[in-house]
Amino acid sequence: MHRFRSLLLLNLRWTDVDLDKPQIHITGTAAVIDRQRVEGTTKSGRSRVVSLDPSTVRVLKAHRARQDEERLRLGESWKGSGAYVFTTGWGDPLFPDTPSSLMPKLIETHNKQNPRVQLPHARLHDLRHIHATTLLLAGVPVHVVAARLGHADPAITLRVYAHVIHEQAATAADVFAKAVGG
Repeated sequence: MHRFRSLLLLNLRWTDVDLDKPQIHITGTAAVIDRQRVEGTTKSGRSRVVSLDPSTVRVLKAHRARQDEERLRLGESWKGSGAYVFTTGWGDPLFPDTPSSLMPKLIETHNKQNPRVQLPHARLHDLRHIHATTLLLAGVPVHVVAARLGHADPAITLRVYAHVIHEQAATAADVFAKAVGG
């Protein structure tokens, strides 16, 4: 699964999701000002396209089907337009603090149901770092990771994830030594 800033996901609309290509178009963000949900541009002020893996596509298809079923079940009680990917149970777009407040509850529920496979405490934003670190350790070029994260300049990614880059440098030295018989 891909990890984005939660505020970007809260502004995601189904028209931004192409499950056939598969990719999403990140165009804006959501925030709360004076207790009102407001939408704006991304942090960089630019939109971007991010490709999706098959697992994420399956999750999004299932989510859309559940959302469509809920909209049909609620009928006129459904308040949303059906435009947003992530909504309340009655169709309104989520407020920005909702996903972060749900994260501990989701982990607790998982850990109760799966005592042998416990998840550590994590903030929602930690998933973004896990995603980036995993890609970098797998050898994905920094400029590709930077683009996925929405960093305008790969130098930002290099600064934030310098510890991962240093680990890769040590691995690269070992790989080279083996390649030349050393």
